[in-house]
Amino acid sequence: MSFHTALRKAVRRIFLSVEEALDGPFGGADNPLRHLGAMGLYLLWIVVGSGLYLYTVLDTGIDAVYTSISALSREQWYFGGIMRSLHRYAADGFILVMLLHLLREWSYERYHGFRLYSWMTGIPLIWLAYAAGIGGYWIVWDQLAQLSATASSELLDWLPIFSEPSARNFLTPDSISDRFFTMLVFIHLGIPLLLILGLWAHVHRIAHVDYLPTRRVMLATLAALTLLALLQPALSNPPANLAQVPGALDFDWFILFIHPLTSASSPAFVWSLLFALTALLFALPLLPHPPADAVAVVDGANCTGCDRCLADCPYAAIAMQPHPTRRGLKIAVVDADLCAGCGICAGACPSSTPFRRLEPLVTGIDLPRLATNDLRRQLEDALERLAGRTPIVVFACCRGAPSLALRTVDTAVIELVCAAMLPPAFVEYALRGGADGVVVATCRSAGCAFRLGERWTRARLLGQREPHLRRSVPSSRLHIVGAAASDASLLAAELSQFRAALAMLPASADRLPTYLRRPSHHA
Repeated sequence: MSFHTALRKAVRRIFLSVEEALDGPFGGADNPLRHLGAMGLYLLWIVVGSGLYLYTVLDTGIDAVYTSISALSREQWYFGGIMRSLHRYAADGFILVMLLHLLREWSYERYHGFRLYSWMTGIPLIWLAYAAGIGGYWIVWDQLAQLSATASSELLDWLPIFSEPSARNFLTPDSISDRFFTMLVFIHLGIPLLLILGLWAHVHRIAHVDYLPTRRVMLATLAALTLLALLQPALSNPPANLAQVPGALDFDWFILFIHPLTSASSPAFVWSLLFALTALLFALPLLPHPPADAVAVVDGANCTGCDRCLADCPYAAIAMQPHPTRRGLKIAVVDADLCAGCGICAGACPSSTPFRRLEPLVTGIDLPRLATNDLRRQLEDALERLAGRTPIVVFACCRGAPSLALRTVDTAVIELVCAAMLPPAFVEYALRGGADGVVVATCRSAGCAFRLGERWTRARLLGQREPHLRRSVPSSRLHIVGAAASDASLLAAELSQFRAALAMLPASADRLPTYLRRPSHHA
């Protein structure tokens, strides 16, 4: 195992342990670590909203802006001051969440294959976020802004991009005019617009994006930021004076860390470090990684163009085009570069029902790694072997809690690439084939490796999304369990409790009529 792999797995274990610990008090839907992208977007909108307000009420001009924003913070602390502090702390939060998101995606090895585009488009956003944040400190034009502007110009002068050193603009007080303030406004408004455009590009190949966290998380985050703004309001340092060296200052280590780093080393070291880290991030997909899984395959003779696979695909890998041989109909087309090989589309296809007598079973869209026909064969073979007083079939995600150890005489276990690749009709098929109950084991809430598998599975089995489990299937004989890879004991306990509940039911209660597709079945 290489050092990179060992380090990545160690960081992943840390993330997993913290995420699963937070699942207890927050639940998957409100767990901030499971929704870092949505948290980042929410914080960015707070930054944009508060920034637009500040821009409309502040006086323009390099001298007037300092007096204006200081008065706003002290004389109108109950609103203007809070808005300024929200702007500051939400920006810090955005930087922190962005870096955590980057680290988490790296630790989960989500930087190659169908995730390559999102990874590559995300790297430039780091530069834009820091450029916007540093430029924002300059607008106040206090001593911290003076320090940052001077240090940044000296850093930029190391690059061969200016004909004359830009640091000359900060030699005397007379060298700064209102034109400098205009440039600052352009930087602080223009770069965030590029950042928002870049974020759109970052997620536009992902379907069903959570642009915002849940209402409870948004309210809790806003309340925390507001409380911080009241307890520790963001205030200006003394006004800038290029004739003096800034003294002790309130410093923002989240955004302005680069200045102490430059002072402790050199511009050459800092640029070399930044360029090397950026190049490393771009080069990560080139490192050895597991081969991509086989992508979904469409069968034109069985595809009806119903759009369900398109609606359920987490990565926008499916498009609908005119059917080549059947006029007036459409056919699903899979983009191999975007397909995750999760099989969620197969679970959405109306032709993926085991009740069809077709042998072999061919569906409109399928996953070669575990075709629907193979899944039906596994289930039928398992049903023939089931015995005992309360036989149960377990369909389990292979990335969730380990399930194969649960396989016994009275428990059949079938592992799936993703729980959402299971067509709901298979639950009914198992119950009509001799099983007393069916357990569907998904990942934890918001913990699916393919983003939407756990959500779609529950929605289909609860009748909230097509294809849904038929209402004639008794809910008492179906149990859905959300269990992560570390929840083996939880899954075993849930199975035991479910079996006990089934044993308490009357012998004929809720039983479905037997369906025998194969003559030898249960002979």
